[in-house]
Amino acid sequence: MFDSLVYERRRQALREKVGHGIILVLGNNEAPANYPDNTYKFRQDSSFVYFFGLSHPGFAGVMDADSGEDCLFGDDVDMDDIIWMGPQPSVKELASQVGVGKSYPFEKLKDFVENAIACHRKVHFLPPYRHDHMLLLEGMVGVRASMLANHASVELIKAIVDLRSVKEACEIEEIDKACDVGYEMHTAAMRLCKPGVSEQYIAGVLDGIASSYGRMVSFATILTQNGQTLHNHDHSHILKEGRLMLTDAGAELMNCYCSDHTRTIPVGGRFTSRQRDVYSIVLACHDKALELARPDVTYLSVHLEVCKVLARGLKDLGLMKGNVDDAVASGAHALFLPHGLGHMMGLDVHDMENLGQNYVGFDDEVRPSSQFGLASLRMGRRLKEGFVITDEPGCYFIPALIDKWRAEGTNADFLDFDAIDKFKDFGGIRLEDDILITPEGSRFTGHKHIPITIDEVEAIMAE
Repeated sequence: MFDSLVYERRRQALREKVGHGIILVLGNNEAPANYPDNTYKFRQDSSFVYFFGLSHPGFAGVMDADSGEDCLFGDDVDMDDIIWMGPQPSVKELASQVGVGKSYPFEKLKDFVENAIACHRKVHFLPPYRHDHMLLLEGMVGVRASMLANHASVELIKAIVDLRSVKEACEIEEIDKACDVGYEMHTAAMRLCKPGVSEQYIAGVLDGIASSYGRMVSFATILTQNGQTLHNHDHSHILKEGRLMLTDAGAELMNCYCSDHTRTIPVGGRFTSRQRDVYSIVLACHDKALELARPDVTYLSVHLEVCKVLARGLKDLGLMKGNVDDAVASGAHALFLPHGLGHMMGLDVHDMENLGQNYVGFDDEVRPSSQFGLASLRMGRRLKEGFVITDEPGCYFIPALIDKWRAEGTNADFLDFDAIDKFKDFGGIRLEDDILITPEGSRFTGHKHIPITIDEVEAIMAE
């Protein structure tokens, strides 16, 4: 938790941006795993954390944009709670820790909202992503649960995106710490990656490292020697000599700030000649993004320039052909890179995406595309100092997609399918770092950079 003044300033800024009505931000509740008393590890709603700072279940916060007052709604613990959990601070004490002057029992929230509606005041709320919130809001605002997303406040969404996109110095410090944990996770994976070791064992070690430093992993760990499957959460295989192990993993600290890195390394410790060729192309793409990312540049333009680096490298390998600019314009490179260059990072590993991707990664200037591959770009808008984004190019050989495009003749003018067929057993490579947009350009987050060059990777794997 930061100093209470941080949260007071954030709430004041939000009230000024929204301008009128009451702003309702719901905190999360416990979620049962398989019976009521056996819950998943609690994770607070990120917008609630941002404005109210409390990682306790069962709370809601209200900001009055007209009067300037803030209220916290929640229930004090009873004796049964104290027996099982020990003494807990009161709601009033918690409210004072984050600079909130008024607190009420949670049951009073419904009366508060209904009274505001009766007075013809606007009630601003975010699109709910949990079913208990949907039911709660349905009962308070009189909108069917299935329609709540359509009635969420666009003014509030845009205001929160505007505030949370630019990271404060205290936030950058926490993200750097989360990335330091990511360093420990990924270097451990490099040392453990040997023939005969199970994917599950290494994935479990990484999850344990994340938990030992903070709350948990920032998302379900991807660790696989079948990297051609972009989000491969299957850890059932035994590592084999000559394969590539792709590890996409990150940590979440106690205050919910995240890291997200990917490395792809050779099982056995040495890249083959063919692996070196493709890896070098992806690394060049990764470095090009860092070179180009700076304030006032759209991340869409950075993505497209990186795609040209990929296409040029694959053309040199004989897998693509024709004019590189035309190939990228037609989307031919997306056979090998069917996802976007990156996404926002912060309190969420895909920061604020629950608020609506078109508001987070795009705006009136830069709109999403419908072209295959480019349609998966999550972040395209103009960059600002203080943004934290991921730089994650890749190159994947997906047999089913290769066969489909070949049968359909998709982008045949730019692809040598006979040569590409020889790479169907290759797998995939992704290299990902989190970067901060600075006044001069961009920098990696974290105090230690995870080995990424071929020489660096082979050296640490030989230790």
